[in-house]
Amino acid sequence: MRAILFCAAVLAGSVIANAGEIERGRELAQRWCVSCHIVAPEVDGGDAGPTFVSVALRPGQTEQALRNWLAEPHPPMPDLGLAATEFDDIASYIVSLKR
Repeated sequence: MRAILFCAAVLAGSVIANAGEIERGRELAQRWCVSCHIVAPEVDGGDAGPTFVSVALRPGQTEQALRNWLAEPHPPMPDLGLAATEFDDIASYIVSLKR
């Protein structure tokens, strides 16, 4: 029984941590990405790049694939000089838009 409770506590903690990453990612996207992308359905943004919803819905899109792509920006996407944890948060946010 203790093992089950321990596993449940660990899983609950990771869900809470993931929610924090998603929220931080949303905030970062609204600060850094909105000039070129529509980062959320209810937020106006630029049209130089794809909408974040369309990125999230690409077949086979994963959080890890987004992290890898963001770590090595490609022109015309500028190098924003964000930390790896910030790219992780943005990737978590984008993948959350699948829901």
